[in-house]
Amino acid sequence: MKHPRQWPPQGRPVRVYAAGVSTETNTFSPHPARLEDFTVVTREEYETSGFREEPGLEDMRRLTLERGWEFLFGLQAFTQPAGIVERDAYESLRDQMLASLRDAMPVDIVLLPLHGAMVAEGYDYCELDMVTRIREVVGESVPIGVSFDLHCHFQQELLDVIDVLVAYKEYPHTDIGERGADLFRLTAATAAGEITPTMALFDCRMIGIYPTEVEPMRSFVDDMLAAEARGDVLSLSLAHGFPWGDVPEMGAKLIAITDDDPEGAAHAAREWGMRFHALRREVTLHPLSLDEALDRALAAPRTGAHAADTGPVVVADQADNPGGGAPGDATFALHALLERGAQDVALGMIYDPDVVQKASAAGVGSRIEVSLGGKRGVASGEPVVAEAEVLAVNPELVQDWPQAEGALLIPCGRAVALRIGGVDVVVNDDRTQVFSLDVFTKLGIDALRKRVIVLKSTQHFFTAFGPIASEVIYMGGPGAIAPRMTDIPLQRADTNKYPWVDDPFATT
Repeated sequence: MKHPRQWPPQGRPVRVYAAGVSTETNTFSPHPARLEDFTVVTREEYETSGFREEPGLEDMRRLTLERGWEFLFGLQAFTQPAGIVERDAYESLRDQMLASLRDAMPVDIVLLPLHGAMVAEGYDYCELDMVTRIREVVGESVPIGVSFDLHCHFQQELLDVIDVLVAYKEYPHTDIGERGADLFRLTAATAAGEITPTMALFDCRMIGIYPTEVEPMRSFVDDMLAAEARGDVLSLSLAHGFPWGDVPEMGAKLIAITDDDPEGAAHAAREWGMRFHALRREVTLHPLSLDEALDRALAAPRTGAHAADTGPVVVADQADNPGGGAPGDATFALHALLERGAQDVALGMIYDPDVVQKASAAGVGSRIEVSLGGKRGVASGEPVVAEAEVLAVNPELVQDWPQAEGALLIPCGRAVALRIGGVDVVVNDDRTQVFSLDVFTKLGIDALRKRVIVLKSTQHFFTAFGPIASEVIYMGGPGAIAPRMTDIPLQRADTNKYPWVDDPFATT
């Protein structure tokens, strides 16, 4: 890109525009993302009442103001992962953002904290569409920096439009703020003419889910950070990809950024991409079936009188993770626990607004007949019809998701705790995955003293639950998100990749 030679601009402060429209799209989900599903904060709302920004955006604002520059908030729109975004919803939010940008002109830097896996009707890559239109507004002289969730789709066409792309490195995403700060520094240095970013993309020819808290991913991420700190490259970003987004460019890819060195960027991208590819068999998750996972969890020995003496066994119900677009009301695990007569078990959260309303009206201590879950399609199973004791009601449950600094607040809506047999079940009316122990403790459930905890989450639970668990079991039961990659009914994505092909580079 061409950038202004005169820096800083004369007669006014540097103007930094920031905005984002984002979600993660599960193209197999039957439930589309609608306009009313998005939480939208406009510039006017931000300026009059403010809001608690997500960490990446907050770091961008803080660093802007520290330099005495002007921070121009445009629009922030987000919804929980779901199916394909309705065309009118996407275009309406995109056009609101573009209108806010035109109103903010002139700007000197554009920062876009996006997700990277948003698919709408007529748009396989919403982020590419957004940045292309933003480039048309700001022209070639204004640097554009973009941050992505690592569950994203990288395309060369995107890199051709923007100047800097930085993806989260951690899964769970505990580094959102750090990567936002990285994006700010690199884009600001680009605007000042201190660096000329050159980006290169390498396809690792892999599709999978890769938690970074365990080896060998832990060392791979640490080594990327060390390479950046040494100055080998300006930035390294590994897109894990989002396997349930069936688009042609889906899959694991690596981006390297160097300073005015295209050949160096290409070499680094390939070197690091092939290094990751060499780990493909070790980093791939192999979840147990529902029966295998629950039988193993319930058979785990206790060394003391209570589960708290050793820590509970934590079971991740990956197939019904709302954070991947699943409905969150699947009952397969609950049915299996009740059939086994399981005791001292906590399960959360089942999305069922009707049951929440009924239990809230009945009140704590009451016993009610429920038809719980199993209401949003065949991937949800059959409802659990049973008598339940209402243990607690929370009119506005909020999770504190641990981040590197502080916590990100995750609203869960109204929630109730029910006891069905030997299982304490958290039910809520704002579909979201489990991030923290707050889901249980804020409803009076002492999860640490439970024998087993079953969570509707794929990996984001790990930051809070990993340290207290005696064992973590990944369960690949029935549900809307096939946790085994080769079970995903992909039609458009390229499957000449591991694990479909053991050595894809030998076949390309």
